[in-house]
Amino acid sequence: MREPSETGSADGGRRDVPGAVAPTAAAAAVGAAGRPSPAAPAAPAAGEAPARTLGRTGAQVEPVSLGGEGILRTTGRHREAVPVILEALRLGVRYCDTAPAYQQSQDYYGEAFRAAGPKAREQVFLASKTHARDRDGALRLLDDSLRRLGTDHLDSWQLHDLRELEELDAIFGKRGAIEAVEQARADGRVRHVGITGHHDPRILLEAMRRYPVDTVLCAVNPADPARLPFLTTVVEEARRRGVGVIGMKIMAAGRLLQDRAASATELIRYAASHADTVIIGCSSIAEVRENLGARSLSFPMPPAERAALEARVAPRAGRYDTFKAG
Repeated sequence: MREPSETGSADGGRRDVPGAVAPTAAAAAVGAAGRPSPAAPAAPAAGEAPARTLGRTGAQVEPVSLGGEGILRTTGRHREAVPVILEALRLGVRYCDTAPAYQQSQDYYGEAFRAAGPKAREQVFLASKTHARDRDGALRLLDDSLRRLGTDHLDSWQLHDLRELEELDAIFGKRGAIEAVEQARADGRVRHVGITGHHDPRILLEAMRRYPVDTVLCAVNPADPARLPFLTTVVEEARRRGVGVIGMKIMAAGRLLQDRAASATELIRYAASHADTVIIGCSSIAEVRENLGARSLSFPMPPAERAALEARVAPRAGRYDTFKAG
């Protein structure tokens, strides 16, 4: 069983955001009253982008969602990580991402849901993953995920970090992980199934051909068109099939920001113009507030502006796609 190797800092992909907001509300419990269900959101506040539908799942998501990395991909840092989730819940986040491979990320979510109250879990579309390619290993991971998250079901269970055709053969073969998916959907532990990958778009395309997945999580940033593009392959095919699209690596593990190749606002607008929602790992409450505040940005980014950003990034695109196949 291979745990996915992901590019990025354990302390988050956004390393240049100033900590302008002190975490004074860190441990505040989050009440669920007034927070809309993902399936039936309230009308957006003035200046906020309307919710989008996450493909055939029917779930309503916002342009920016909470990733499972950043401070959440750590071990033993509950006092810092749980308040990040609590703040996202307080701000009405609708989609939450995590995975068994992200150290104690699932434990932090479970603790945050308990602190936020009995309705908190119901207000979000919760996605976790399995890196096991066999039926029994995947089911063990699923039951452990449910225990750690403190829930009886996942809204989406994703086949994590698909890279090679041999993995697909194992997943879709006899006693492969797809049998776990079918069993878990039948008994209610899983509502929707997704795939994830940032290595090779051809593998995600083949996975979509082999099984009617509900969502795909893939890399989306302005360096993408230069080599092994996901946007013109995976995203286009997902749209054709009615599959929900979640964007990741939108800041190239922070390198686009470090090089001042683009601003965080540009990168969020770019990625969210292609995906239904983008996930960003956060390192602090300040980052949560800034990222989720992106709902007030103008979407979509006009095609000419997207093209100009791609052209600006292209000369150093190789620095920003190191997670792709060599």
